[in-house]
Amino acid sequence: MTKPEQGPVEPEPDRLADAVTQLTAELAALRRDAARRHLLDLAGGVLVAQHSLTPGEAADHLARLAETTGVSTEDLAADIVNGATGTPGTAAGPAPGTDTGPRTVDGVARPEYDEAGTADRRARLVEAGAEAAAQTGGTVDEIAATLLKGGMRPLGARALWLFRRTETDCLQLAGQAGANPLEASHWRWVPPTGGSTLHRVLGEGTPLWLPDGTVSAEALPGPAPDSARAVLPLRQRGVVTGLALVDWPGPAALDEPVRRALTGLAAPAARILDAGPPGTAEPGALTPLLDLLTHPAMALRADPESGTLHVEHLNRPALDSVRHVHGPAGRQLAQVFPAMHADLARLAAAARESAAPQRAARVPVRHRAGDPDPLHDVRVLPVGPDRTLVLWHGATDPGLSLSRVLGRLENLAAFEDDLITGESRWSEQAYRVFGLEPGTSPVPLRRLAPQLHREDTGKLDELLTELTQRREGGHIVVRAVREDGGLRHLRIAAEPLLTGGVLTGITGVYQDVSAQHHTEIALSATFDRLTAAQTQAALRQQLVLQLQQAIVPEVPELQRLPGLQVAARYRPAAEEYRVGGDWYDVLPLPDGRVLVVTGDIAGHGIDSVTGMVALRNALRGLAFTGHTPGRLMAWLNEVTLHTHGRPTATAVCGLYDPSDHTLRWASAGHLPPVLLREGAAELLEPPRSILLGAVPDVAYEETVTRLEPGDTLMLYTDGLVESRRTGIDQGLDRLRRAVERLEPADLDEQADALLAAVTGDTDDDTSLVVVRVS
Repeated sequence: MTKPEQGPVEPEPDRLADAVTQLTAELAALRRDAARRHLLDLAGGVLVAQHSLTPGEAADHLARLAETTGVSTEDLAADIVNGATGTPGTAAGPAPGTDTGPRTVDGVARPEYDEAGTADRRARLVEAGAEAAAQTGGTVDEIAATLLKGGMRPLGARALWLFRRTETDCLQLAGQAGANPLEASHWRWVPPTGGSTLHRVLGEGTPLWLPDGTVSAEALPGPAPDSARAVLPLRQRGVVTGLALVDWPGPAALDEPVRRALTGLAAPAARILDAGPPGTAEPGALTPLLDLLTHPAMALRADPESGTLHVEHLNRPALDSVRHVHGPAGRQLAQVFPAMHADLARLAAAARESAAPQRAARVPVRHRAGDPDPLHDVRVLPVGPDRTLVLWHGATDPGLSLSRVLGRLENLAAFEDDLITGESRWSEQAYRVFGLEPGTSPVPLRRLAPQLHREDTGKLDELLTELTQRREGGHIVVRAVREDGGLRHLRIAAEPLLTGGVLTGITGVYQDVSAQHHTEIALSATFDRLTAAQTQAALRQQLVLQLQQAIVPEVPELQRLPGLQVAARYRPAAEEYRVGGDWYDVLPLPDGRVLVVTGDIAGHGIDSVTGMVALRNALRGLAFTGHTPGRLMAWLNEVTLHTHGRPTATAVCGLYDPSDHTLRWASAGHLPPVLLREGAAELLEPPRSILLGAVPDVAYEETVTRLEPGDTLMLYTDGLVESRRTGIDQGLDRLRRAVERLEPADLDEQADALLAAVTGDTDDDTSLVVVRVS
């Protein structure tokens, strides 16, 4: 007996996605009901005050009025509230003696239902909806969407932008509706540049109406320069706390009714921003960096009190993977990834506690039928005390994986140069790499220099030397400048073609690695698994070096300053993600003296680097006042106390006077300098002073050290001498003995030798400044 054929098995429905969708719809319904009850409660309060009714009598009275007038209860409630308080957003009702033309029904004012009255009623209903959304935990994006859809879209508006004013007068995008995520990411922060339109409105506190768009070349949020815009200051308790910007698809007549309606809707927007959680800064520069990635990525922030994780930002691939969740940014992680939040929370906590990246092959580890697809190759990176980044790959579907592989291979282009005939051949992809039309004459490798950035032509010369003189293959990474003005990062790998020992041609490939390059710069990591391991390591080394030099530029050659020779070295931390806050500076001053500084910001990561840059630049400016090192350190202490994140730092600051060979210096909890004189090394005991950023109003003592011709002075940070196995005193003694063992040599050789001989084992970064008196 044969079994009947079975039809195709229906896939099991995504129960979790359906549940989230259903809960989202229920939440929306609850918010609509809360908005309705909020408005009815306000109208009931007016009736209680005007007619001395009880709350129950006021509710019955409102129902009878609605039945008598033939107006819905919500519309009548909006009319009653507007009649008692004025239009939404005004401080009071109409001026005394003004004829507003109301009618009364059973003793209650009812405005005429003309166009203005309808707009006032709509504004009141929208305000109630926004207040209800705020009270039920709605995100600022959701509340902005309520204001846009109910109150501004009927006026032809395209998008609403809500900016919060920070303590430093930056404008932080708190929420928006109507714009795409890429456009919104561009306007997450607006610095306080002088004379900008947004900051002019912020300072003057008066609305700005631009019916024909921007009046200058200045860029503002909106779809086009000539799109109409309205910029409204948001006030709370008499203080401008932010801005609301409304834009239109094109030019628009912003007449008095439109201006009146928008001004009214600015009041609930101001209350929404004022109620936002203080001190929860956006991830700043990380947001646009995440948007550059081609794989899913999101930023998480842990609540300082409860530890609950919230989703701050998702890039486009991540948003595509959570389409079943409405407005995921700002929600708790458990709401966005209910089946995976426990594993992700564990990885995020481990990353923050250890200050090291965490990895998981798959989340959740145990995947059950009916659950959403797991996250593959998950990486969680710490970027602060309460913030982490989560990077992952999507489902490993063979068809999708094959498509991605083929898409990456399209970035490869083959070329071949015939050195006998002078002809060159390109594959079809090469024209796309260089932005040239197919059929254009191929450019031989030896004539490629005009197509490259002028700083990279030396790399091309070195590759040609290897190919033509050494007869060896090689590869380089250069920047190609396209005719359309675009800049692409290009890897060139080439091999010589030999016939009977004679060089007859060159063959190789061009590969566009721009996406990988930007990812390496942003996060010091790569997802490019199709690149050979050796090539990948070489690219990472180059990019990490660029990042190091951008933060603390190394002195490439021996510097000769008034009365001094100076060599400086910077050794980055062993772990590529632990960028530190070590810094140094050697600066000749107008009065002939030379500033010599070494410092160390506590901690690692973006915050420490930001603090380091702030202190280094501040001390440079203060040095030009001509004051003593003790006074400079006192000022720098005040700068540290007012720097974002309240960092702490150690530093030693000296001013060398070549006229009398004296070094006047002060220290803020820093390690003692080492003086090498006639083969004997001595640790210079610094004046005892507290570190920078600990307490205000500190007076830093100074000491004067006379230096003789031939003396060598060494300033350094703790990464050179700290050890997990021994104390700091043993590390300093080890440094002193190593200095005495230095062979007589020029300053550059001694700096390199000392850095090689003395190495701490804490994997911290290290700065070293070596000064020799001429």
